[in-house]
Amino acid sequence: MPEYLYPGVYVEEIDTGNQPIEGVSTSIAGFLGIAERGPLLPTLVTSYTEFVRNFGGYVQISGVDYYLAYGVEGFFLNGGQEAFVARVASSTAVAATGGSGGLGVAAIGPGTWGNRIFYKIADAGSNDPTQFKLYIMYYQTMPALTTNGTPAGTGAADAPTAAASTLVVDPTLRDPVSLRDTNRTEPTITEVYDNLTANPAATNFYVTLVNNASTVVTLSQTAAGRPADTAPLQLTGGTDGAAIALADFEGNPAALPGTRTGIAGLNDVDEISLLCCPDENLFPQIASDLVAQCELRMDRFAILQSAFAAGNPSNLLPSVPSEYAAFYYPWLNVTNPITGRQLSIPSGAHVAGIYARSDNAIGVHKDPANEPILGINSLQFNLDDGTQAILNPRGVNCHRYFRNSGNLVWGGRTTTSDPDWKYINVRRLFIFIEKSIKEGTQWVVFEPSNSALWARVRRSVSDFLTGLWKDGMLMGDKKEQAFFVKCDQTTMTQADIENGRLIVVVGVAPVYPAEFVIFRIGLWDGGASVSES
Repeated sequence: MPEYLYPGVYVEEIDTGNQPIEGVSTSIAGFLGIAERGPLLPTLVTSYTEFVRNFGGYVQISGVDYYLAYGVEGFFLNGGQEAFVARVASSTAVAATGGSGGLGVAAIGPGTWGNRIFYKIADAGSNDPTQFKLYIMYYQTMPALTTNGTPAGTGAADAPTAAASTLVVDPTLRDPVSLRDTNRTEPTITEVYDNLTANPAATNFYVTLVNNASTVVTLSQTAAGRPADTAPLQLTGGTDGAAIALADFEGNPAALPGTRTGIAGLNDVDEISLLCCPDENLFPQIASDLVAQCELRMDRFAILQSAFAAGNPSNLLPSVPSEYAAFYYPWLNVTNPITGRQLSIPSGAHVAGIYARSDNAIGVHKDPANEPILGINSLQFNLDDGTQAILNPRGVNCHRYFRNSGNLVWGGRTTTSDPDWKYINVRRLFIFIEKSIKEGTQWVVFEPSNSALWARVRRSVSDFLTGLWKDGMLMGDKKEQAFFVKCDQTTMTQADIENGRLIVVVGVAPVYPAEFVIFRIGLWDGGASVSES
């Protein structure tokens, strides 16, 4: 209570009780798979260009293609806007390291790719003798080396000559852009940081500045003082370790927060609403792990893919039954930029982009089907009505080619047998509503539980659902037909109140997709009037 200690006019601000609920994002994807390079912790990317900058391009190892890069590219081509990417590497892989003069350098992630990183220290452009310039150079293909171990074409004393791929970065920039170059005699990526200092209290301290900006290395300070100038020096010791195993995809849930990788790492990112692993078919258990996370959290949805050699369609079933997952078939054909030949890839990441496109254009209440698949040449093979008549009731969502429409997603079902949750849009609409209400009512916790609070909660939730109804997300000609919200002594007992439980009961009438459009057409003699009903 405010105190009134002297005569006069007092102006006070009061809480009107209206606490609006804001709808959460429904289209942020979480991807994991095998990449050329990069960090293992989930990393946000907002374009395919940014993915390449952080993780590299298409991956083919010993003639085997891996699909993460193709999938992320397809996600953005089809309308995706944000994705967290978790690179998978062997748990026994080691990051390349190096350093000199108190400056420690390490590849940002494990693997032999780090052995193709070079760094060079030179005088700063400021001419301040306490400051220095740092070059970081990554080669996708190992360059020829001179007799002193310097990459051929850079020179020991001169700055790197990669005119097409070098970008000088102002030290105040947090996110320098790395450019790629197809000329293998020059670095694929060159990062240049100027006017760096060894003073940890300075804004241009080299550890802070580079670690917040580099997509290739992390730095550490092992001794005080400005490191001496060097010729280009190579990082060493990076290894790929043993073969990648299922456990590497799953990650370790018992690891400390902020250090978890794989599926466990994606679990730490609350913003994610879609899960997909383009390399899912390396280990069948991955699909179960993705779905298990979705079912446990109840705030995200898994997009699963058939195997490349799925066999006879009449025997095909979804890999995991769940109301929190959808299953897509067949694969998509694209051009492999490494070989120039046609390559079949799984479709899940492209479909995730279509989810995002549909959500942003119309809303999460719209089933993400009858949508074009962009960025592909063709489907692995074309299906007919008879085949889909077998697959659709099983929860296998088909991709179809139609002559006048192109390649479309032509199915909108989850993989569950529960008829209440058989449509993707219904399940995702409830995920959206539940997560939005959960995040939008955190203010209620520890408030005095009385009739005034109950009324405020009812008003906040009702206002939110009214907005959804007006946007066409809920059924009903009147909002009373679309939802109800109850929070009073009929929804909780005195024991509930005394034990700190505030119980709100919400009912929602979702819209359902017009999956089967039926026209009943018959002969008409033209003479009798037809009444409309």
